[in-house]
Amino acid sequence: MSDELLESADERELRSGVREMLSAECPWQSVLAFVSGGGDAFDPKLWRTVATGMGLAGLLVPEAQGGSGAQWRAAAVVVEELGRAVAPVPYLSSAVVATTALGLGEEPSLLGRLASGELTAALAVPYGLWSAPRLLPVSAGVVNGTVRGVADALGAGLLLVPCEDGLYAVDGAAARRTRVMSLDETRPLCDLEFTAAPARLVASLSAVPCALRVAATLMAAEQVGLASWCLDTTVAHLRSRLQFGRPVGSFQALKHRLADLWVELTQARSVVAYAVADLASGGDDASVAASLAKIVGSEVAVRAAEECVQMHGGIGFTWEHPAHLYLKRAKATSVAYGSPDRHRARLATLVDLPLEAS
Repeated sequence: MSDELLESADERELRSGVREMLSAECPWQSVLAFVSGGGDAFDPKLWRTVATGMGLAGLLVPEAQGGSGAQWRAAAVVVEELGRAVAPVPYLSSAVVATTALGLGEEPSLLGRLASGELTAALAVPYGLWSAPRLLPVSAGVVNGTVRGVADALGAGLLLVPCEDGLYAVDGAAARRTRVMSLDETRPLCDLEFTAAPARLVASLSAVPCALRVAATLMAAEQVGLASWCLDTTVAHLRSRLQFGRPVGSFQALKHRLADLWVELTQARSVVAYAVADLASGGDDASVAASLAKIVGSEVAVRAAEECVQMHGGIGFTWEHPAHLYLKRAKATSVAYGSPDRHRARLATLVDLPLEAS
């Protein structure tokens, strides 16, 4: 990894501060309690701490609109740490994806409200979307139609809806929201139904693919954080768990599996770091790097979560242990904003690989 991809002192300090806060405010016991409750869209107390207490909701918002004017690398650090804690807050959806889309438009007034944390927003596209969304009809300033399986829209005060002639802002209260069953209860999904919902144009449709590219890249950062927790927790468990009078982690077969996982995670971290840096620099490889990051991030997250569950033995399969939270998040994020297979197909077209004849 080249020096420019290594974390700066400021980024290390940010990581340390966010991790310390999440350790105190978002232990896995509280996440499990949130999931068991099953009713809230997100944890409002934790969101206030993240958005307002630490001022992280405005990281990507320009200073002129009340934000910090930080770079993508800082946002990636925050997203990675939130993924490490499987934090039930809409940071990626609101403070990253929706903020990116709004920032590419010509109506910056909403950015200040997002930066303050008083308002959360969601891009109204299916969670698994990886390409151009289906556009809803709009006429005389009202939107009609349905969008299914939108992440973090259940509690969003603002919905950004891709329509036939641009990206429109719709008040969350103007949409009928129906919660749908989802694998990852820490990031609920819902169907949105718009019936003559008042809307106003906030950006061109070109903002949507840009926001989706950012979503895939930063989702990969979240997956790296998730995989990191799984690896660290599994290593700690195998060091303390005894079998036949020896630590389980001393058995060669398990050591080799963990070593392979460490290599995969280190490679994924490098790929994601490059993708985030390319995003920040506006390089020509942003689309290629985003797809690569989403591929390796998805695969290492699922692999790490599966190993975590299995190597914890019987306790890893119980509801009382947090391993299942990470496995569900890993599985759900692997198909979010494009599965690895879809990104491989997309990558082939981006680098001009010919399709095999059937």
